[in-house]
Amino acid sequence: MVAAKSDRPAGRRPTVRQVAERAGVSHQTVSRFLRGDPGMKPATVERLREAVDALGYRPDLTARSLRTGRSGVLTAMLPSPVTAFPTPVLAAAAEVAHEHGYFMEVAVVAGGSRERAGRAAELLASGRSEGVLFLGDLPDGGVPSGGDRGALVVFDHFDDQLRGVGQLADATPVAEAVAHLASLGHRRFLHLAGPQQWASARARRKAYLETIERLAPDYPGLASAGVVPGTWSADSGYDGVAQLPADAAFTAVIAANDLVAMGAIRALGERGLSVPSDVSIVGWDDQEMGRYSTPSLSTVVVDREAQGRLAMRRLVALVRGEQAGGSTGLLNRLVWRESVGPAPART
Repeated sequence: MVAAKSDRPAGRRPTVRQVAERAGVSHQTVSRFLRGDPGMKPATVERLREAVDALGYRPDLTARSLRTGRSGVLTAMLPSPVTAFPTPVLAAAAEVAHEHGYFMEVAVVAGGSRERAGRAAELLASGRSEGVLFLGDLPDGGVPSGGDRGALVVFDHFDDQLRGVGQLADATPVAEAVAHLASLGHRRFLHLAGPQQWASARARRKAYLETIERLAPDYPGLASAGVVPGTWSADSGYDGVAQLPADAAFTAVIAANDLVAMGAIRALGERGLSVPSDVSIVGWDDQEMGRYSTPSLSTVVVDREAQGRLAMRRLVALVRGEQAGGSTGLLNRLVWRESVGPAPART
């Protein structure tokens, strides 16, 4: 086996000057890049990113702290116990922090939002962290003060159990899915619901029922064949369909997520029904397995990474005293694949 050659200088940390030499720019330009200067040309930024990645450059946080009095650390603060780790959000946030020359740490703090807010204030006041990305609710009283140091951004799309709320719980695509399926001739719908302690599951159930009611006058015969309670698991989707009465009639299923949808497809097959010839089905989350299943699964893509990037960009801007702006744009969007087709012809 031949080992891959690394561009990392042997025996010592790569320096700013080495990054500059590789990218063909001055060391002052590298410093501007690490500060996140918005006035840099995109081509220069791309060359610098390539050089940083190839050399494995990491800012010397200790030296920078001694020189500037700043730690170079940003903190993502999560509630404890962590029952659902928001990996896509945090991974995207860490990537942005790194691009701007910061190290992102993850702190898990026991207790309620008041305890976490107090810990955030301590980190900011001490200079241990220059900024905090606060996941979950803040207590009454708003943003904790860090004195004259640091900044805090509240990522309020999760509650204190790290369950999606706000924009993450937006169920608009459910209404779009029902409307599209109705336009394809489907008149009997079934909803395999998620756990109702989750705001996102409640919102999807509500959007499903309201859309059926709203569209019924425009599509005679449009009705719900039922809402089946369940969890986020494939077992839930399988059991939800398998336990329906033998004479249950429906041609379209709105599933709580992709796992539920995949379980339902298995149960539909065991009932002698094929997807999408007999029943069309839509999931949520765009899990990789759904893209490669047969049939491939129509679903809702949720761009959690976009939210993580935006939140960290806002935090970096606040830390640097710059204008914080930007928008995630469309977060949840439908993707139509092979699991959806016209309603079967009536016999």
